[in-house]
Formats: sequence, structure tokens, C-alpha cells
Amino acid sequence: MHHSAVAHAHMRPSKGEARVHGAQLPFALATPGQPVVVAAVRGKDDTRRFLANLGFVEGATATVVCENGGNIIASVKDARVAISQAMAMRIMVG
Repeated sequence: MHHSAVAHAHMRPSKGEARVHGAQLPFALATPGQPVVVAAVRGKDDTRRFLANLGFVEGATATVVCENGGNIIASVKDARVAISQAMAMRIMVG
């Protein structure tokens, strides 16, 4: 029983930290209105370049504003952009 309490104490997130380190999800699945940090952009060079030109680069903060007809309206680098859900699935955030 003693090591059970130790395991629970070890797994408890530190103050202000709600997620596990290394956990990533596609930007398309991010909670609207909640800023997230871009961890990686996947895809071919042209796709990565296109998304980088919009501001989706590693370390950038982006927010899903809303989803509209299969497109994601996002706020990134003080601009609002629309990207397809397929493109948003290539942006990994954490």
C-alpha cells in the first residue's frame, strides 16, 4: 500500500500543469478558444511551407476560433485564417 501512495503522488500534475508532457494532438481537435502551442507540422515540404507562411511554425501560439463547414477558423500571429480540417490535422499541438 505504501508504494501506491507514492505512485499517486508522483503522477499528480505540478501546480498549473494540466497535461502530460509529450502529449500531442492535431490542431483540428483542439478546444475552441483555448490557445495551444504548435509542436510540429507534418506533411510534404509544400504543405509545411504553406502552413509556415500562415504562421503555423513550431513554438507559435494558435487558437481554434470556430469550425465552419469543415474548415477551421484559426487565430495565429495576430491574424485569422481559414484552413481545411485536413490541413489542421497535420498541425500537432501540445
